[in-house]
Parts: sequence; C-alpha cells; structure tokens
Amino acid sequence: MTEPPLWLDVVAWLALATGVACCAAVLRDIVGRGHRQRMRVMEWVWPITCLYTGPLGLVGYRRYGRPHSEAWLREQGLEEAPTQPGWASTALGVSHCGAGCTLGDIIAEWLVFAIGLTIAGKPLFPEMIGDYVLAVLLGLAFQYFAIAPMRDLGFRQGIVAAAKADILSLTAFEVGLFGWMAVQALLIFPAPHGLHPDSPVYWFGMQIGMCLGFATAWPVNVWLIRRGIKEAM
Repeated sequence: MTEPPLWLDVVAWLALATGVACCAAVLRDIVGRGHRQRMRVMEWVWPITCLYTGPLGLVGYRRYGRPHSEAWLREQGLEEAPTQPGWASTALGVSHCGAGCTLGDIIAEWLVFAIGLTIAGKPLFPEMIGDYVLAVLLGLAFQYFAIAPMRDLGFRQGIVAAAKADILSLTAFEVGLFGWMAVQALLIFPAPHGLHPDSPVYWFGMQIGMCLGFATAWPVNVWLIRRGIKEAM
C-alpha cells in the first residue's frame, strides 16, 4: 500500500476527532467543573492520554481520576479517594510516562517534518531520535512533579528518583511505538509516497502505536512499582 484509501482517511478523522473530544471533556471537567487533581501533573496526563486512548481514557478518568479531586470528595462527603485495584495503579503509572512520550512525539514529528530532516533519505530515524530525546525530557519533568512532592525531595534528589522511575518505563513505551512506526513507514506506506504528519492517517497510526507502547510499558511498570522504584498512583 502506497497511499491510504479514502475509507482509511475517514476512519482516521473519526479516531482523531474522538480523541480530541475526549481530551476536551476531561479538560472541561478538571478546569470548568473544578475537579482539580491533587497531583497537579495529572491535569496534563489525563487529557494527553485521551488523545490516543479516546473513550477508554475518558472512562478511566471518570473512574480513577475524578475521585482524586478535592471537589469530588466534597461532593461525595468523603475524606479519601476510594481504594483502587492494583491494575489501575499500573495503568496510571503507564499513562504517566506515556503522556510525556506522546507530547514529545507530537512536537518532534512536526519539527522533523517542518525542517525536512532525513537520514538515509527517510524521516523515520530523525523522528525516532527526536521522539526519544523529548520523551526523556518531558517524562522526567512529569515524573519529577509526581515523585518530589510525595517524597518531599529536593531538586537533585527528585530528578534522580524521576530518572530511576521513568527512563526504563518510557523506553519500554517507545519500543512499542517505534516498532509500529517502522512497520507503518517501511512496510505499509513505504517511500516514495509514505505518510507525513500532514496526513490524518499518519496520526491515526500514531494513536495505534501509542496504544502498543502502553502495552509494552505495562510489565516494566509492574516491576518498577513492586520494587518501590516507582510510586503507585
């Protein structure tokens, strides 16, 4: 396949619109309805996660995100959020590193496209490099603002703890994403036509890749949480 068929364009637009709508719904609930998260960084994580998980992310937020807001607890007459199952803590940990990866990917893909960077005549490799570098930077920032307040750590200690908790996790996430990016760029839509960030099918593919990244990061997060390297969320 060299160029996406019309039906795939339609599916891509629907998937992207659904992700954006779910992201907007979470933002409206957090900002518009005052369900501000106790862990402020999650106000970024939840909407970004919805961009690629769509309705699943929205359901996850309503079940496990909203109950972590002071406003929701007051509405329900509770002092503490309900206990959540272990798998939900793992999912939150994955979504946390996934948000940094996703945001880094969006920025890197457009930069590589705008500049026209290629290696061996392909933009795939600059995209992967840019994705990973930005994922590390943003992932560390997200993890720092989660760990440092919980453990009452200074900047240096917080960054070290964030690196231990996030580098392996985000690397595992990128393994799934990069694997799919390679399949899409080299096998499904190879050069000379290929796909670029100005195509909805490109970003639909990235949604699929990010979901695969979520899966490959899952076992790593289970291990990190059990070892106490990463905080259960």
